[in-house]
Amino acid sequence: MSEMFDVTTIIFLVLAVVIFLRLRSVLGKRTGHERPPFDPYSAPDREKDASARPAPVEDNVIPLPGQGGSSTPAAQTATLETVAPQGSALNEALRKILSADSSFEPQGFLQGARAAYEMIVSAFAAGDRKTLKGLLSKDVYEGFVAAISDRESRGETIESTFVGIDKADIVEAAMKGSTAQVTVKFRSELITATRDRDGAIVDGDPNTVSDVTDIWTFARDTGSRDPNWKLVATESVE
Repeated sequence: MSEMFDVTTIIFLVLAVVIFLRLRSVLGKRTGHERPPFDPYSAPDREKDASARPAPVEDNVIPLPGQGGSSTPAAQTATLETVAPQGSALNEALRKILSADSSFEPQGFLQGARAAYEMIVSAFAAGDRKTLKGLLSKDVYEGFVAAISDRESRGETIESTFVGIDKADIVEAAMKGSTAQVTVKFRSELITATRDRDGAIVDGDPNTVSDVTDIWTFARDTGSRDPNWKLVATESVE
């Protein structure tokens, strides 16, 4: 009986060894296409290295305004001349800003200024102090807030519809230390009416489109990492 047990045991051991060797020959074979084992500590480094590799170049990419689309001196000169004639004082002033801030691009700046103008006009009418604070310098913000508070103390509200901007032109520019200043003349159309606490109209006309001309100056510290321009001065033209 013990001999049968020993023989049976030996047979099973031999079979187990044979099966193991066959499985190893199949499962242990390398094809050259295996993925490396996952390491949770080195994975971030691999992702960082992958992100550092340059992205493939695409022929249909169009640079956005203000993001370095005009990189050559000739292209920058041509861009400046679209808003200020060569040899003019404005052209020279814009060149100084470009020297201090290579990302400055007049047409891209004007697009941003138009958007800021609409946001500021609408926020002032709505009494939206939070929006104004992010777009105005400290002094201008305090002036706007004082006007809003005065209006609210009288119980007045403004109904305002921004129709659109007919034209926006850069009319002045300057470098004051490291601060760039650009002045824009806006010609816009607005529908606005001010009502008292009883709903009576005390100023404006809710049924009339008014032509409005504003001269606003925006500024930015070119030495700062903050790319945003803020409104630092306003002037209304009657």
